[in-house]
Amino acid sequence: MEHDRSRESPSREGSSLPGEWPSSALGQSFSQILHRLTSQESRRGKGKSAVQDLGALIEATERDQFFEGSGTSLHGMPEVLGQVAKALEKYAAPPKEQEGRGHGYSEVAEKAAAVGLVFLKLLGKFEAAKNSLVCPKWKTGLRDLAGPIYIFAVTHSLEQPWTSPRSHDVAGEVLALLLQVTECGSVAGFLHGENEDEKGRFILIMELLKPDLNKESWKNNPATKHVFSWTLQQVSRPWLNQHLERILPPSLLISDDYQTENKILGVHCLRHIVLNVPAADLLQYNRAQVLYHALFNHLYTPEYRLIQAVLSCLLDFFPVLEKGLHWKGGGARPTTHCDEVLQLILTHMEPEHRLLLRRTYARNLPAFVKRLGILTVRHLKRLERVIISYLEVYDGPEEEARLKTLETLKLLMQYTWPRVSCRRVVLLKALLKLICDVARDPNLTPEPVKSALLEEATDCLILLDHCCQGQVKGLLVKILQSCEDTKVVNCIRKVQQVSEGTPYDGT
Repeated sequence: MEHDRSRESPSREGSSLPGEWPSSALGQSFSQILHRLTSQESRRGKGKSAVQDLGALIEATERDQFFEGSGTSLHGMPEVLGQVAKALEKYAAPPKEQEGRGHGYSEVAEKAAAVGLVFLKLLGKFEAAKNSLVCPKWKTGLRDLAGPIYIFAVTHSLEQPWTSPRSHDVAGEVLALLLQVTECGSVAGFLHGENEDEKGRFILIMELLKPDLNKESWKNNPATKHVFSWTLQQVSRPWLNQHLERILPPSLLISDDYQTENKILGVHCLRHIVLNVPAADLLQYNRAQVLYHALFNHLYTPEYRLIQAVLSCLLDFFPVLEKGLHWKGGGARPTTHCDEVLQLILTHMEPEHRLLLRRTYARNLPAFVKRLGILTVRHLKRLERVIISYLEVYDGPEEEARLKTLETLKLLMQYTWPRVSCRRVVLLKALLKLICDVARDPNLTPEPVKSALLEEATDCLILLDHCCQGQVKGLLVKILQSCEDTKVVNCIRKVQQVSEGTPYDGT
């Protein structure tokens, strides 16, 4: 296809680009197509022909011509191509969520597939220029292209409503070729640089995303938050801390949304920051407290996926928050953020009847007991009530809540064994009731799960007996004489066969 170069170039007023354009016919052709891509007609879905013409123009152009004027004029060809790449990325971007459902998203996938093919042709020219002595400027020329092409590739290579198998595959090819052309072995290397001397492109990407990541604009393009999140999680220690001022505000903004999906996405971003930014940087300027309160407030939302994300983040964050706390002895140890969170969790756990939330709370409880250690004694009464009530309720075929509750009880007895003896009767009744319920369960629970429950409950009985200097064995004698259930008898005999030992050996 031969492009018509006889058209008059568009007026400067009709273009969004300031400054001087290359005077060559090729530059004028690109600027005309750019004008068509950024016009109102293109926004109304009539940019298909412009994309096709652009692909044909790139294919017909000699590779040397793409590097004309770089560094010698205000707008050489590389700068023009950068603006064209931005326009293509915007053209293929998904619309607002309320505007894009159904047919709108299918149009986005079609546009993305077409734009992806254009980017493949353009990157192919740069790849060919790498091995040419005639084109030493290919790296300079790629500088303006890399950012928009990367954002396009990530937008359409993630599994999202606006992607199709075709657009997904094309975007993946674009990203792979971009890494090849830039001589990067991975996306992480592309972002932070392959070596110490290379600057990387993380700042460039963040600056391109910045206009769409403020309070007023971040929902205009539903892909922006996903591109930001995915890009953020590609960069780890020791490169991330220098970008903290760029990444923390958008992460907090996304997590503070009313939609649960956005809250979870934002919390995942915050957790990545917590894990990959030194504690000293997080503690500066009260950042840690701001982050903590943002996370803590999410615990009042009864959504199990959000609660799981927040608790995982907080458990990683506690070592940072508690770095400044020093106990000098002579008085009670100060309460910590972990104490505050555990207190709220136990408050929510007691009346909770929704199984998914019960499982989420129970799943994380052992980690809190491990974190507090002997200081768990502050929460002993409430933990006892929660443990007993959770052991009483069937939790579905996998019995995750009851298994995790038994794990919590074992840890609790290990850390607080001097306080366990006075609770032996209550705990013994709860454990025996659980063993009897599981043993008599005809078919609800799979046999491997039953075996795991009985084994964990038996271990708890053995540990309880150790904490009570053998008193539990005496209480079990009468039960053994009157019980006829084989599984229950086997559990009791295991407890009796274990010799008395020290309550807690530190393991």
